[in-house]
This record gives sequence, structure tokens and C-alpha cells, in this order.
Amino acid sequence: MSAVTSDAVLVLNIGSSSIKFAFHPTEPGTKALAAGGIDAIGHTPALRLRSSDGAGRREPLASDLPKDHASLTDWLLRRLPDLCGIGTPAAIGHRVVHGGADFARPIRVDATVLERLAALIPLAPGHQPHNLAGIRAAGRLWPEVPQVACFDTAFHRSQPRLAQLFALPRELADEGILRYGFHGLSYDHVARVLPDLAGRRADGRVVVAHLGHGASMCAMHERRSIATSMGFTALDGLVMGKRCGELDPGVVLHLLRDRGMSLDQVEDLLTRRSGLLGVSGGISDDMRDLLVSDDPRAAEAVDLFCYRAVRRIGSLAAVLGGLDVLVFTGGIGEHAAVIRKRIVDGTAWLGANLDERANEANSTHIHAAGSAIAIHVVKADEEGVIARETLDVLRGASERPPL
Repeated sequence: MSAVTSDAVLVLNIGSSSIKFAFHPTEPGTKALAAGGIDAIGHTPALRLRSSDGAGRREPLASDLPKDHASLTDWLLRRLPDLCGIGTPAAIGHRVVHGGADFARPIRVDATVLERLAALIPLAPGHQPHNLAGIRAAGRLWPEVPQVACFDTAFHRSQPRLAQLFALPRELADEGILRYGFHGLSYDHVARVLPDLAGRRADGRVVVAHLGHGASMCAMHERRSIATSMGFTALDGLVMGKRCGELDPGVVLHLLRDRGMSLDQVEDLLTRRSGLLGVSGGISDDMRDLLVSDDPRAAEAVDLFCYRAVRRIGSLAAVLGGLDVLVFTGGIGEHAAVIRKRIVDGTAWLGANLDERANEANSTHIHAAGSAIAIHVVKADEEGVIARETLDVLRGASERPPL
């Protein structure tokens, strides 16, 4: 492993089922030098690598490797310099899912910050521990390298107070029980590239659908978050791979009081055994598997995913007072043409009209001529946002710049 400090920022984006990394030059706006990660954690983990020229490879991990996030993160970090031919990073930027009420912008990590972020683990138990494990692993390997936490919640702190409130006693809101929203790094990227795609419409009434293993939607006006589908935790909103999404809180009370389930059992049910996996009867939490299955339970899981998405678009369009632009991003949003078609067909009443051929080709512009709504597909780039925000913090420009 090289001890020579490179002129690159290492970005770590650790999700519920993957560990993504990218090396970005310290020159803003340039493309990644190398990228990759470990995907399908919990199934058949594999290592992916991609160089700056686009060449890539994917290889299954050895069966004797540990399968937990923390061990895989440590293993990957120790191999990165040799795998990518890049020395010790100049800085490390991390995706951290929950910043709570206190962290509305990226921040350099120290022991105090790490302790405060650990206190938020109960609000994002499926993500926050993995995010912090990445910070600790990088700190052990490169103790002198500055690390920056970039938050999925930060983009949504621009929302009006009413969009953040639950109808609970005021003192609970004062204590931080609010709607925070997530996938903010993804929405930040869309907000920045949208003018190149939609022109003047970019500052109008926009709904972005981040559809993947985790899924949410965000209503934007002037490319700022106005409302979003996720709330206090990343459990709320749309149907997800294993998470339930929108749920009557009375169901939780029923499970605890009348079914005799423990808190741990309910948490496991809602976060690991629900969503696409649960509705499909355990067939899969992966949309790709469900779309090729002939099992009616798989079809019903897909139907529910699309139905909830259409309903949420209607809700967010109501908040915006109409809709000018619809954007799809995330793994499902970028690659599942049939899901996009079903969702767009469900929003025809808003004036959405799909170009079938462009949609099948996963083109950037997929609206038909004459569509009242511009419809776009945007490749997610959370790692690029993290790299930029990390450099901003280290250069003393930690405030989110105007769009």
C-alpha cells in the first residue's frame, strides 16, 4: 500500500446493501479517477472497479471473506491504493444519512462530531452505523487525513416549517422530532444539472423520484426542497426494497400490544422484511428479479411500488401547485423503463406524455413532443456531490453555495 499522499479525494458512500467509493481529483468539476465498490451485500457480494476511461470489471468476493458492512469496508479500504494505483488520499468525504437538526451543511469530522452523529443512530439504524464505521475505518488507516461528513438530510433543511412538522405536541418538535427527508445528496446533484436539461423549467415546479433499493421523492421549486416523502427516519414514504414506507402508526401499536411483538421484532419487520421483499412473499427485494418473475406475488409487489409512486407524485404536485418537470434517478429510476412508463402513465392527468422509444433506450429526455411536462432521466452522482462538498469544507466554503 502506497504511503505517498495523492492529489485526490476519496469518497465513501456506504448504503444499506452496498459500499461505493470514488477517487476525485482536487480540481473541481473533473471526473473521477477511479470508482467502484462492493454491491449485493447480504446476497452474493461482488467487487466492482471502474477506471477513468470507463473500463470496468466485476468479480465475486471470496467466500471466506466476512459479509458484514464494517469488515468489508475495512477490507476494501486497505486494498484501494493497490486496486486503483492511487496513494493515500488528500481528504476523505463520507455520505452520512442523518444529520439531525444540528447539521445542515457538511462538516469536518472530529471526535465530538463523531459522538454527536452516533447519537443519531436510532433515527437511521440501517445506514448510520455503516456510515460511521467507514469514518472509523478510514481514521484507523489514515489518521492524519482530514475527513468530512456530508449529509443526506441537509438538502431538505430549506423546507418551510409546515413541511417539517408532525401533528404532535410542540415540545416534541422543539426537541427535534421533525420531518428531515433523505437522499439529499442525490437531489442536490439533480438540482445542479437540471438547467442543462430543462432550461428555464428547472426553476419551476419539479418532482424528482429517486427510485432504488431505498426510494423517495422530492418536490423542488427554484431547485430547493419544498417537500419530500421521507420523514423523521428513512422508513417513511414509498415502497422500498425491504422497508415498508408509508404506514399507519396504529399498525405498530397493534403489533406491540395485540401481537406481543418486541420492539426489536417490529423494527426487523419494518426495515428488513417488508417492502418489495415482504409483499412478494420473500421472492426478492430486487426489482430486477421481480420484473422477470411470473409469480403473481411478484407482480403485486411491483404494482404496489408503482401505485404508491403515482400517489406521491400527485401529493407533491398539489404542494407545488402543478408540475413542470418530472425526473427519474437512482438504480430503478435510471434503468427500469417499464417502471418509468407505468408511473408516467399514472400521471397522464397532469399532462405527462412519454416517448416510448426514448424511454426504452434509457435516454436523458423521455417526454414526447407536446408533453405538458418535461420528463428526464438523470444518472445519480452522490459521490461527485460529496467530493465537491468535501473540498468546499477544507477550503473554508462550507456554506451551500447558491444554485
